[in-house]
Amino acid sequence: MRVFRKMIWIVLIILLAVMLVILTGCANKENKNEQLNKISEENTMSNNTQSERVVDTIDYKAAAEKQMAMPEVGETVAIFHIKNFGDVKVKFFKEVAPKAVENFVTHAKNGYYDGLTFHRVINEFMIQGGDPEGTGMGGESIWGSGFGTELDYELVPYRGSLCMAMSSLPNSIGSQFFITQAHYSESQESYLKAGGYPEKLLEEYKTYGGYLSLYLQYTVFGQVYEGMEVVDKIAAVETSQNPSYKDKPLEDVIIESIEVTEYK
Repeated sequence: MRVFRKMIWIVLIILLAVMLVILTGCANKENKNEQLNKISEENTMSNNTQSERVVDTIDYKAAAEKQMAMPEVGETVAIFHIKNFGDVKVKFFKEVAPKAVENFVTHAKNGYYDGLTFHRVINEFMIQGGDPEGTGMGGESIWGSGFGTELDYELVPYRGSLCMAMSSLPNSIGSQFFITQAHYSESQESYLKAGGYPEKLLEEYKTYGGYLSLYLQYTVFGQVYEGMEVVDKIAAVETSQNPSYKDKPLEDVIIESIEVTEYK
C-alpha cells in the first residue's frame, strides 16, 4: 500500500510539473505575441511619423522649380510628333525613375509608339496613349513583363507631368503613359485640403496646376517643357460617351513618331 501511495505521489508531481511547463509556455507565448504586436504598432507609428517628417521637410517650391526647369544642353529629351496637332517636347527624370525612362525611351527609339493613338482623353485631367490595341488593355514593357512604380516625394503630377499608366494590379506598368493636363481649380484645392495634403504642396499646386490626387500613386518620369498648347488641343477634342469606348476621341489622335534626341 505504501509503495502504491508513493507511486501516486510521483505521478501527481510529474503531472504538476508538466502543467507548469505548459502554463509557462502559454504565458511566454502571450508575452511574445504582446511584444510582437507592440513592435508592429511601434513600427507602423514609426513609418507614419517618418512619412510625416519627410513631407514636412520637403522644399516643394525648390522641387517644383527643378521639375519645371528647361533641360540642360546634352540632356536626353523626346519629341512627340502628333498628326494634325503639332509637337510636344518632354524631358526625363532618369535618376528617380530609371526603369520607366529606359522603357519609354527604348520603345520610342524602336518605333513601338509610331502610329499609335491617344486612346483616352479627359479634359482637365489627362491624355493617355501607348497602347498598340488602342483600347487601354494592351501593351507591354521592353522586358515583356510589367514592373512597379518608382515614386519620389519631390516629383509631383503637376500639369505637364509625363507618367506611366497602370492597373490596380501590382507590377502592371507596361507601355502606356499619360500626360497630366489639368489646370488649377479652387474646388480641387478644397478637396485636397480636406484630404490632408501639405499646405506647402498646395501652394505650388496654385502655380502649376495638375492632378494631385495621383501624387505618390503613379510614376512621374518626365515633364513637358514645350508644347502644352498642343496637349490642351488634344484634351479638348470630342470624345465618345459610349460606355464601351468612353473618353476615346471620335477622330483618332495619332502619334506619328516619338523622336529621342539631345537638347541643344
